[in-house]
Amino acid sequence: MSTGSGAASAPAPTTPTKSAQSSKSSMFSSLGVRNYRLFFIGQVVSNTGTWMQRIAQDWLVLSLTGSATAVGITTALQFLPMLLFGLYGGVLVDRLPKRPTLLVTQTSMAVTGLALAFLTLSGHVEVWHVYVAAFAVGLATVVDNPARQTFVTEMVGPDQLQNAVSLNSANFQSARLVGPAVAGLMITGVGTGWAFLFNGLSFVAPIAGLLLMRARDLHSVERAPRGKGQMREGLRYVAGRPELIWTIVLVGFVSTFGFNFPVYLSAFADDVFHAGAGSYSLFNTLMAVGSLSGALLAARRGTARLRVLVAGAVAFGTLEIAAALAPSLWLFALLMVPIGMFGMTVNVTANSSVQLSTDPAMRGRVMSLYMMVFMGGAPLGAPIAGWITDAYGVRAGLAAGGAIAALAAIVIGLVLARVGNLRLTVGWNGGHPAVRFVPREREQLAPAA
Repeated sequence: MSTGSGAASAPAPTTPTKSAQSSKSSMFSSLGVRNYRLFFIGQVVSNTGTWMQRIAQDWLVLSLTGSATAVGITTALQFLPMLLFGLYGGVLVDRLPKRPTLLVTQTSMAVTGLALAFLTLSGHVEVWHVYVAAFAVGLATVVDNPARQTFVTEMVGPDQLQNAVSLNSANFQSARLVGPAVAGLMITGVGTGWAFLFNGLSFVAPIAGLLLMRARDLHSVERAPRGKGQMREGLRYVAGRPELIWTIVLVGFVSTFGFNFPVYLSAFADDVFHAGAGSYSLFNTLMAVGSLSGALLAARRGTARLRVLVAGAVAFGTLEIAAALAPSLWLFALLMVPIGMFGMTVNVTANSSVQLSTDPAMRGRVMSLYMMVFMGGAPLGAPIAGWITDAYGVRAGLAAGGAIAALAAIVIGLVLARVGNLRLTVGWNGGHPAVRFVPREREQLAPAA
């Protein structure tokens, strides 16, 4: 197995390279790349439509059945294919050219949205139609998600990867603020079918962006040849790389136990503060604002450091514990901003560091495993969070989730330090406290210098 450019650019707790430092000069530097700019603009439109469809889909199922369980089934069907077939999707992504693959997956999701729009606007929609559509979108996501993640490197190259991944997250969080609001107005004004229609048509933007890209400007990436045992090969590859396996494990702990906000925020709004749906919406909005801020700060930072990942996860868990103890609604609401910011820091840093640490020929399989853990963690953790909340109260549930996330980050940080032969040092840098991991050899040689 070749080491590839991914292994050579693996994050390390050392001084940033010159290219990494230069990327700090602009928060939007990767938008200077024409291909990525086309991709980004297309995703702005498409992500807004995706959030609109999520809201409209849940509302339609609820109006057809009157059952919250049916809404849950719809959500489960959309995420189930990633849990079942995610690794195989990564194998396909490593074998296939990314841009044609994305054209197929984006077109299939557009057709799904348009089909739901036709059925809803014609008055023939039934709940099983929505189930089938949700599962179809989930199947497309199995390939689309790792393909989009890994295609970023081909558009911008490794030096701009952290910035581009951060801007993708900022893009998604902006749509999270705008899409549900527009969907609510559209559902109230003209009906759910028009929200589905907008989502279906929104895919014209990313498809046009992919078609307008200059193939000669893309960074060439080695593709895996067709062969047997490639899924097992991907798992062995991750298991043999501590910077990959422990990063993915940390993301698993944070997403499973720390990201169960639909359970926690609704319970805090109703049971703790007795403030109703308005406060629930406020909590989610402030968290989205924090997430957007975290994504933009990550874009400004320009490097993917494992120490940033560990510190962000510790801060995220600690802030959740503080929010669990918050005595007033406004203090709890204000804490949603830094919680969203540090949660996004964990997401962006982990995503970038995993991609940069991975051989290009393995990147699809590794990112599919990463996305399986990240996307599958919350659905698996939600029943646990719900049980703790029912048995001991929502404050205990949120505090437990934060404590597990912070403790996992500390333990994994120490494991990575031991694997990398590093020591934790605490000192002062420019009048400010500095906590760093430094090589043991450096400390041993210091007295002799």
